[in-house]
Amino acid sequence: MSSEPVEKKGKPTFLATLSAVLWSFFGVRRSDKHTEDMQQLNPVHVIIVGVLAAAVFVLTLVGIVKMIVP
Repeated sequence: MSSEPVEKKGKPTFLATLSAVLWSFFGVRRSDKHTEDMQQLNPVHVIIVGVLAAAVFVLTLVGIVKMIVP
């Protein structure tokens, strides 16, 4: 493990935050990308996107079940 500080590459975008959250839902993330995300992303933004993504996921499942089961 190197002791060199990692420079931030500017403001993270919405797509970068969404990508990190969706990869975490899937459960697969490379270690170096995870470390990079942890240093760049705002935790509040990650929580907000995570809650919204979970709500969309649940509503999608409910919609599918309502279409299948009359």
